[in-house]
Amino acid sequence: MSGDATRRILVVNPNTTESMTQKIGAAARAVAATGTEVAAVNPDFGPPSIEGYFDEALSVPGLIAEMAKAPDVDAYIIACFDDTGLEAARSFVEAPVVGIGEAAFHLASLVAGRFSVITTLARSVAPIEHNLVRYGLASRCAKVRASEVAVLDLEVPGSDACRRISDQVGATIREDAAEAIVLGCAGMTDLAFSLSREHGVPVIDGVAAAVKLCESLIALGLKTSKSGGYARPRSKRFAGIFSIFSPNITD
Repeated sequence: MSGDATRRILVVNPNTTESMTQKIGAAARAVAATGTEVAAVNPDFGPPSIEGYFDEALSVPGLIAEMAKAPDVDAYIIACFDDTGLEAARSFVEAPVVGIGEAAFHLASLVAGRFSVITTLARSVAPIEHNLVRYGLASRCAKVRASEVAVLDLEVPGSDACRRISDQVGATIREDAAEAIVLGCAGMTDLAFSLSREHGVPVIDGVAAAVKLCESLIALGLKTSKSGGYARPRSKRFAGIFSIFSPNITD
């Protein structure tokens, strides 16, 4: 694309909590380059937060529905740290799709030999560890720690969420020899700068990381490969409530 063309990025929060979507959108726009337009959306059906495999599965239809409303953007960001629905989303569109978890892991690996992830509840540790293995970065991760802060508590003014997350950051630096920290929830996006200043190590927010990676992919003209696993879905008619998702079916 030409240097003065507008880059359009759609950030999809797969849960239904609009206040979190607004915070995520603000964080994305804060790091976006001149000429990048960022829209942040969430579905109006599905779980209010994604905490574990069950919530994750039920949030994917809403994610795809929001992507379908914006077929002409240049890139998509999935703003859930579990990279909810990432593989399905990449099969659905040709434009780049970046998950904030994968983006944060890769950027952390560029600035530190070992990084740790601080996430919300203990049930989120296993999905993150599985993703690290999938992405080939498990050996670079010192530890995935749970702060035992529920996702929606991050939206509560005056809660002790920040202190509890900070305590885990300090613990993993002391005990796990972590050299950088990855914040393991999109709802933590506004904490990166203050935690980095407090603890003296790089703290990576996946939302910001994903925006900059999307801008790079767009500038390089790279799109999602349709050869192999990310091939477009085959035409078929889905049944019941999923009929609206039937790929390539026209009446």
